[in-house]
Amino acid sequence: MSEILTPPQPLAGSLRFVRYAFMPNRLQFCGGDDHRMLFEYGVQQSADGGLSPLLRRFTGALPYLHLIARANRIPDPFDERVVEAYWIGNELLAGVEVRQLYEALQERFGKQLQGRTRDWVLGKAPAGARPHHNFHVFDVHSRVGELEHSLETMDNCRISWGKVIQVEDSELVVERQPLVMADGKLVLGPPTLERAVRQVDGRGFAEDATVGDLVSLHWGWVCEVITPLQYSNLRRFTDDHIRLANQTI
Repeated sequence: MSEILTPPQPLAGSLRFVRYAFMPNRLQFCGGDDHRMLFEYGVQQSADGGLSPLLRRFTGALPYLHLIARANRIPDPFDERVVEAYWIGNELLAGVEVRQLYEALQERFGKQLQGRTRDWVLGKAPAGARPHHNFHVFDVHSRVGELEHSLETMDNCRISWGKVIQVEDSELVVERQPLVMADGKLVLGPPTLERAVRQVDGRGFAEDATVGDLVSLHWGWVCEVITPLQYSNLRRFTDDHIRLANQTI
């Protein structure tokens, strides 16, 4: 439990949230219309009173952050540990009880969904779901109509990972496993080489990425360099929620 007990750095969670939220915000999928300001906070890695209002416009992610924080008795939903739990995954997710996730899903989506679809989404909690971003991508947003439902959308929207093979100016060439369909089920396909954007106007959030590093990716954007432990967690929670999604695909 040492990870949970480590005191967070002030504002570190808010700034990590920016790394993952920037690109979908720039693409106008979530949050407000201030992606340039959001980007500046992320690049400068410093914040003032203007950041919090920007983050609270991410109404898709915020309920999950509140749930994780509340279940683990952490006052700040943008605590670094909470933010990491939602985007990447860590042991805080185990602190969320089945009942808590079920009730949160019911309150948020119970009236929006109907019939079997409602039962499927609510049933994911007792089936083993965790309040992780990739759970929302695979099992929720496709059913509540937030984005066009397609394999490409799910693959871009999920938090994925890649191994840096080459650094090329504003892009990285990474080895990444795409999300594919095989025999009617979601699976991670064989690794392929892909280009990922790491800079806008010569600046980005992973300037120190080098060949051999592992990076997290969201909508084709390099969010940050991740540690082997973070990769292991992200891989585990991704695999778990792919299996869960395949039960009702």
